[in-house]
Amino acid sequence: MFEDLSQKLEAVFKKIRGQGRLTEANVSESLREVRRALLDADVNYNVTKQFIDKIKVKALGQEVITSVTPGQLIVKIIHDELVSLMGGVKADMTDAPLPPTIVMICGLQGSGKTTFSAKLAHLLKSKGRHPLLVAADIYRPAAIEQLKQLGMQISVPVYAEEVKNAVSIAEHSIEHARKNARDVVIIDTAGRLHIDEEMMNEVKTIKDHTKPHEILFVVDAMTGQDAVNTAKAFHDKLEFDGVVLTKLDGDTRGGAALSIRSVVERPIKFVSIGEKLDALEPFHPDRMASRILGMGDIVTLVEKAQERFDEQKAEKLEEKLRRSQFTLEDFLDQLQEIKKMGPLNQVLGMLPGMNKLPLDSTVDDTALKSIEAIIRSMTPAERQRPQILNGSRRRRIAMGSGRTIQEVNKLLRQFEEMQKMMKTFSRKGAMKNMARSLKQRMN
Repeated sequence: MFEDLSQKLEAVFKKIRGQGRLTEANVSESLREVRRALLDADVNYNVTKQFIDKIKVKALGQEVITSVTPGQLIVKIIHDELVSLMGGVKADMTDAPLPPTIVMICGLQGSGKTTFSAKLAHLLKSKGRHPLLVAADIYRPAAIEQLKQLGMQISVPVYAEEVKNAVSIAEHSIEHARKNARDVVIIDTAGRLHIDEEMMNEVKTIKDHTKPHEILFVVDAMTGQDAVNTAKAFHDKLEFDGVVLTKLDGDTRGGAALSIRSVVERPIKFVSIGEKLDALEPFHPDRMASRILGMGDIVTLVEKAQERFDEQKAEKLEEKLRRSQFTLEDFLDQLQEIKKMGPLNQVLGMLPGMNKLPLDSTVDDTALKSIEAIIRSMTPAERQRPQILNGSRRRRIAMGSGRTIQEVNKLLRQFEEMQKMMKTFSRKGAMKNMARSLKQRMN
């Protein structure tokens, strides 16, 4: 997401870095390019105008001190304004004083409401909560069955009834949650292909009868300005509490993420960044601004690593490294850990400077799959002692993995180099210290 916008902004910053000081002329020229980049990203015109005006006032009102270049100063100002534009701080969900907390999910059909409901349940469950999913979409074919299937995947119960009355289903689900010690009720309401009076009346009636503590509006980020217009129409009728942006991993220009907070004056609370049920992130305006400006998002990367970090495994790995016993089997295990953190291009996108890659550069999981196929085509003995891999064994591995002998040889060379590098960093306590450092940062 935001790759095109990030690269255009980087081009603007590159031009102004060469300037000795900020002047009205070079600031105006740079901001014209920024305005064009934002409009190309489908950011609302009025939002763009106000954003540029604020930056111009701040840029011309500041002196460039000797330790800061004009480029650094303009990046800092734009970063701060992007954070402000997207809400300033992370907005948390409201919790009920007495359980259950009732969360109502609304939006147009096709925006990803049902999948988001399951993702939210999965996220809450991972934090020790006990959610209940409620199938209140009684119109879309197979919507109830879809929610049941998703609930089974994450081991979260789904409340459904045979009756075709969404308001009744929603009301009864709350009593069911109380009786079964469920502390969060997530109500998946029906959508339509477009806004109509019948749908708006139903969701408003559900709201009046269930009195939700949190109403989340789910919107497809790929629809650009249409997403913003739909959000405004829903908010005028329903007064929701927060926005969820789905499909931010797709071919989206980012306009909805940058516009919606200003237009509806409600915070973005979650972003969906993939199809898997764990591909949901709380929205952090400062982290998103850093990603847009190519500064990466190291904090989220550390959090993802921490979620999947196993200190016992790390100690075993440390011991193997110290004894120079790191094998291709261990390497395969590490690849699996990386894959758990999400698609490779998203993980790399959290690293600073990734926006400087050429436009035609493609980073995906194909390389990891090739490596995995090669290693899995080896026998346990070959994974433990790759030095026994002679020509005939390498030909067999190439055939078994569907790769070429050259690719097999390349992997073995790279693994040998990696082993040498790991010996350098395998001093006693290194992995343990890394674990401790991660825990301290997260607590």
